[in-house]
Amino acid sequence: MGLGNPGREHARDRHNAGFMVADALRERWSLPAPSKRFGGVLSEGQIGGGAPGAEEGAVPRARVALLWPHTYMNDAGRSVGPARGALKVDLERVLVVHDEIDLPFGEVRVRTGGGLAGHNGLKSIARALGGPGFTRVRLGVGRPDSTDSSVVSAHVLGSFREDPEQVDALIERARAEVERLVLGPA
Repeated sequence: MGLGNPGREHARDRHNAGFMVADALRERWSLPAPSKRFGGVLSEGQIGGGAPGAEEGAVPRARVALLWPHTYMNDAGRSVGPARGALKVDLERVLVVHDEIDLPFGEVRVRTGGGLAGHNGLKSIARALGGPGFTRVRLGVGRPDSTDSSVVSAHVLGSFREDPEQVDALIERARAEVERLVLGPA
């Protein structure tokens, strides 16, 4: 699932990096338009090769579901928990894509389990899923030069100030990383 906040006014906010990656994955994988489910929108389908008549050595097909929780970031567990239960997804197969202020802009890192670094959306998800054993793809959006909570909040809820090409490159790196995690190395 991609984390973010619903509404056009948040579309290019740093906090919506997860939504941007989910959008890129849906387009890349040619998944159907999302439909309203689980307090968000969901798109499901099959990706990869391995279909009847596919060339030898093709990556096996994988069933995927992309979720954009529309509960606002800090309450994402209300959407993620029911979706995981209904779709019968093992905790180890849950993958969350989100912004990370503790990483410099442009970095993409993967982490499974562990601490949640004060990220309220991740805390909500961990509560709903029964623990932090899910995988996270973290997109570095940088930290402002202040520890004042209102400055930090304005930073993550603000639009990217980097060049659009740099933002697009970050989203593409994260999309490729998610695809590698889902389908394995190319």
